Amino acid sequence: MKPYQTIPIIESGGPLVPIPLDRFAAVKPHPYEALGAPYGARSPYYLRQDVLQRLIQAQEKLQQQQSGWRIQIFDAYRPVAVQQFMVEYTFNQQVEAMGLTSQPLTQAQAQKIWGQVYQFWAVPSSDAKYPPPHSTGAAVDVSLVDETGAALDMGSPIDELSDRSFPAYFSGAVDAQEQQYHHNRQLLNRVMQASEFRRHPNEWWHFSQGDQMWAWLSNQQHGHTNCIAQYGRVD
Repeated sequence: MKPYQTIPIIESGGPLVPIPLDRFAAVKPHPYEALGAPYGARSPYYLRQDVLQRLIQAQEKLQQQQSGWRIQIFDAYRPVAVQQFMVEYTFNQQVEAMGLTSQPLTQAQAQKIWGQVYQFWAVPSSDAKYPPPHSTGAAVDVSLVDETGAALDMGSPIDELSDRSFPAYFSGAVDAQEQQYHHNRQLLNRVMQASEFRRHPNEWWHFSQGDQMWAWLSNQQHGHTNCIAQYGRVD
């Protein structure tokens, strides 16, 4: 169990609604759908209604600072079955990257790789008390594009299993390009936080509003324990 999963959930009942992709930038084709992830009739470009309104506000705040820039949607709603698919896919990709495909993994090797996977990916739990953040419709993976539609370089791709994914990885950089990576990440975080999102401690791209992680991070930030989650799993 991760610390944020201790937060109780009192479901607000806010509906899942489609993200108006004409107002944002979007990674297409959707990266997980392209891999064959089992969305069924669901769309990954959905969020809870209030979360979507806050995302729209975040983009407005961005455009007050950088005219024509947009938030780029990488991923949003994710059924538990998709979470399971992506966790297994990431595990297998890591096995391949480590050159361990030629023979069965030892228990120690498997445990090490699962530890790497779960440092970034939430457990695909079907228990209503412990929903993966994206399965609540209250989490979104985002980046930024400029006025020409070109994606800003954030220093690492979304979903990379490395320390470069940590939000502050480039904070002490002396190289000018790496300083720009940090500046880009900070800009994204500022506009999202200004609309009451909270950023995942290990992922520069992951933001949530109203789920267990959001409540836990809010409690950490303000030094209290009375913030609870408003959104549980959407089936």
